[in-house]
Amino acid sequence: MRASSSSLLRLLPVPLCLVLAVSPATAQAPAPSVQIAAALQAAPEAERAGATVLGYAADGSVTTLREGSNSLICLADNPAQEGWSVACYHESIEPYMARGRELRAQGVTDPQEVTRQRFAEAESGDLPMPEEPAMLYVMTGDAYDAGSNAVRNPFTRWVLYTPWATLEETGLPPQPAAPGQPWLMFPGTPGAHIMVTPPPPGG
Repeated sequence: MRASSSSLLRLLPVPLCLVLAVSPATAQAPAPSVQIAAALQAAPEAERAGATVLGYAADGSVTTLREGSNSLICLADNPAQEGWSVACYHESIEPYMARGRELRAQGVTDPQEVTRQRFAEAESGDLPMPEEPAMLYVMTGDAYDAGSNAVRNPFTRWVLYTPWATLEETGLPPQPAAPGQPWLMFPGTPGAHIMVTPPPPGG
């Protein structure tokens, strides 16, 4: 049984995918080569050479920096947002991710409203969602150093999108009971996904 999207939005935190939204540009984006190298840090090493990479133009819009040959899409750090974060995900969730960026670019700034609109469009069939589980990798850190091609204090989280999956179907809890334990966020909705957040370094 599908859960009510509106009730879940009131109870649950903002999903990780919203780090992929676009904000108005307030800082200059690095050179495309630097954005590409940095974005690929979130990808499994075996997938990096063939991944498509999206990044930011001078006006803050998202643009394709490199066409890929496999099913992975990576998104560079948004210089207009505080902190450093990159992500890579399976191409089957690009419509969902792209719609979030589009809504933000249109001025929808409330994260819950972005989520509400995407859920509604997915439930109506207007927004395609993956038919099979689809992976998202999110890496955060202090900064990317182009000279060493390394991230300072990197931290990676894993998200497995499983649209409309429920707690009963998966056997997963609605919240982690211990650091690193998988749990199901937004169960029963188009944005249902399994979260795996490892303990912080030194934690």
